[in-house]
Amino acid sequence: MSTTLDNKVALVTGASSGIGRATALALSKAGARVAVGARRADRLDSLVQEGFGEMLALELDVTDPRSVQDAVAATVGHFGALDIVVNNAGLMLSGAILGADTTEWTRMVDTNLLGSMYTVHAALPHLLAAKGAVVQVSSTSGRISSAASGAYAATKFGITAFTEALRQEVTEQGVRVVVIEPGFVSTELTSHITDPVMQAAAKNMAESMRTLDPDDIAAAVLYAVTQPEHVAVNEILIRPTDQTR
Repeated sequence: MSTTLDNKVALVTGASSGIGRATALALSKAGARVAVGARRADRLDSLVQEGFGEMLALELDVTDPRSVQDAVAATVGHFGALDIVVNNAGLMLSGAILGADTTEWTRMVDTNLLGSMYTVHAALPHLLAAKGAVVQVSSTSGRISSAASGAYAATKFGITAFTEALRQEVTEQGVRVVVIEPGFVSTELTSHITDPVMQAAAKNMAESMRTLDPDDIAAAVLYAVTQPEHVAVNEILIRPTDQTR
């Protein structure tokens, strides 16, 4: 197994915090040149300064197909290629189905599911040319749905379904497709929740266990994309030891 990504080019979405930020730094430390995209572009300046090699900051809204196309074009235009895409942008707006604000469902579908689909669609010609890799950051909620997370889980199940179809379409052409399914990670994700009951439940859950760190997920991404070319790590499920579901 090679532990270096020298001369590889990566694009990471949702890179302004949490898993995306940690993954961008891990890829950079391994030698990749990394384009980092997020809506909160002001947060990317410090990330670029912390990078171990060349980084390119991009204002990116994955819910907008044109913004995604522009980010991919800017990455390829700047670095000359695209080898790795890490689809990490996402949000979690937990809540019961009865009485739900369905605009929150739309936001999650647009960001978590359609955003990753738009990014794959825009990047795929370049990844085919490079025989590269797609990493889709999903969740344990993409395997096991639970009460008060129906819409969120639906987006993550959708990512898994889309990713498996993608894998079947491109694996014989040398593109590796990976799903990472983290359990509870200490990030800003739960701060998106607007329901105070669910906010409290998420806080209690976090306090009940030794949660994962974003660097733990970044290490899993790095493991998958540094395997020999004939090895495809298609799925990594990673939970805190203390998490039962």
